[in-house]
Amino acid sequence: MIVFRYLSREILLTLSAVSAVLLVIIMSGRFVKFLAQAASGALDPGSLFLIMGFRLPGFLQLILPLGLFLGILLAYGRLYLESEMTVLSATGMSQQRLLGMTMIPAALVALVVAWLSLSLAPQGANQFQLLLNKQDALTEFDTLVAGRFQALNDGTRVTYTEQLSEDRTNLSGVFISEKRLNQEKKDQGISVLVAEKGHQDIRPDGNRYLILENGYRYDGNPGEANYRVIKYDTYGVLLQRPDVSDEVTDRDAMPTRDLIGKDDLRARAELQWRLSLPLLVFIVTLMAVPLSRVNPRQGRFLKLIPAILLYMAYLTILIAVRGALEKGKISPVLGLWWVHLLFLAIGLGLMYWEPMRLKMASRRSMKEMARG
Repeated sequence: MIVFRYLSREILLTLSAVSAVLLVIIMSGRFVKFLAQAASGALDPGSLFLIMGFRLPGFLQLILPLGLFLGILLAYGRLYLESEMTVLSATGMSQQRLLGMTMIPAALVALVVAWLSLSLAPQGANQFQLLLNKQDALTEFDTLVAGRFQALNDGTRVTYTEQLSEDRTNLSGVFISEKRLNQEKKDQGISVLVAEKGHQDIRPDGNRYLILENGYRYDGNPGEANYRVIKYDTYGVLLQRPDVSDEVTDRDAMPTRDLIGKDDLRARAELQWRLSLPLLVFIVTLMAVPLSRVNPRQGRFLKLIPAILLYMAYLTILIAVRGALEKGKISPVLGLWWVHLLFLAIGLGLMYWEPMRLKMASRRSMKEMARG
């Protein structure tokens, strides 16, 4: 039990450190992406941290298996480098027994990954989708930021205001540039509106208007002298009516119980993917234990790069086969399971090939010494 607690503590501590670093790297990249969308007016800046919270379970379900894999490699690699594994082996610690002890913390990680994959990640994806639906329904006033040009309506309208009231209803120093498109979506020129001030007017029928006061409208094509100027005291601009949708169509946002028994290929692929992640934990543990075995003279990082490449090949093939399964190129019965069987065979080969090779080399050496 002392040895088991020692090995488990080393694995879990390294797993926590590696997973924390990977999580910070991945979430930083995604946060920058969402921050750019918020800066352009596509997202409400106040919802950024809520979005990251909804995406967190989806990140963790992929990070924890990799963190465990690297944790075993680094922790056991250090023990081999400092000859602690040699001492344990001399006291009767075989590779099979070491694997059995390692599988216990791996089972704990697999349970957490199963919880994330089957429950928390779909719930987070569902809430994330609903939040995006609400973001799509925001009007220009909901995302407008004073002192910043913002592209709206797929880039066809650019809006700017010098000042914006706290209740987001009154503007001053307004500039609006909008492309005029015909029914075939062909460019018919640009309309530019400038106004001293403006405010939002909500009608009883639900339509919203931006009422501009004391300004000019310019219609024409850039670079051409043929343009029209209109001076106005009051000008109304119809704002797009919000269309809030509660429908969630993404497969990764569907509850797991709704995927069971469905004949849809995408649903079956999603269900097999969610079940594959906990299974992935056990197989990468089987591969990591023999790959962590290094010669103290070679250093602990000798097998690290090949091991990471092997893990990435495993995950890449799973993702590729999932896509093929969704398109009907692979039988659902075969599904993702053959990939797990393939790497299970690789793990067993790594587990038993090296000891057999060492035994055979030892026997040859003994025979050569006997002949000598």
